[in-house]
Amino acid sequence: MSSALLIVGHGTRDAAGQAECHELLAVVRSRRPDLRVELGFLELCPPPITDTVAAMVADGVDDVTVVPLVLLGAGHAKGDVPASIARERLLHPGVRFRYGRPLGVRPELLATVDDRLRAAVPASERDETAVVVVGRGTSDPDANGDLAKIARLLWEGRPWPLVEPGFVSLAQPSVPEALERCRRLGATRIAVTPYFLFTGVLERRIRDQTAEWAARHPEVTVVDAGYLGPDVQVADLLLARYDEATAGAAVANCDTCVYRVALPGFADRVGLPQTLHEHPDDPGTHGHHHGHDHHHGHDHEHDPAEAGVSR
Repeated sequence: MSSALLIVGHGTRDAAGQAECHELLAVVRSRRPDLRVELGFLELCPPPITDTVAAMVADGVDDVTVVPLVLLGAGHAKGDVPASIARERLLHPGVRFRYGRPLGVRPELLATVDDRLRAAVPASERDETAVVVVGRGTSDPDANGDLAKIARLLWEGRPWPLVEPGFVSLAQPSVPEALERCRRLGATRIAVTPYFLFTGVLERRIRDQTAEWAARHPEVTVVDAGYLGPDVQVADLLLARYDEATAGAAVANCDTCVYRVALPGFADRVGLPQTLHEHPDDPGTHGHHHGHDHHHGHDHEHDPAEAGVSR
């Protein structure tokens, strides 16, 4: 049996973000040179998942472990990637597919965020600097709640006097709202750290919104701390998710999943089928209807023309 790890990212049209994805792939390969590791994307850039799987199968791979390259478990990790795997099982009935967990809330990722903050804030200023940790934002309250947990864990045992969560899309508080909350709580120094793997449209939007808010509040010093990036800690965590999946130890936490539990305001989602919605860059999805999470408010990294705006 020939085994391989397939890392599945969301995808971006941003060239710098794509380069960082491939840089991370190189780091993963260097950490486990005896393991075949490939990369596929849901949308927005090549290669699509179905092409990557087809190439591996053509080379004799018959045991594929898929790990989603996402930080928190929202619609892509819960719906799109599993639906893609189901499609590939039908296309390649002789291949065994396993599915690993998202990267999740992990101490090593918190440590990496803390490293970014410490690089941006001098030691003499840390006990006076509030932190806003900014997530992508999603319509899934489970994932949004995980970002709040990350903010709390980042605060526990570290010198930062205040750590607040914020979101750049689809959820509140927004970046300006989180900054304003810190100001009203007395902060005169704030560090903003995007809880993002790579750069792209949304990561740059965080910096733009931060700069706009800071210009309106010159009495507050605001610094930008970096996102996670293709860090070795991220690479090692991807491999840890691969190892637990191949060992049969990957267990999803479904205690607050909107598709299993009737949460207030989301009870209509319980039991909904998870279907793979159409991704223009993936020929394997053409003809599929959009899944539940993509009927409204889904903030992909659109090109300006596609979003109906100009620049």
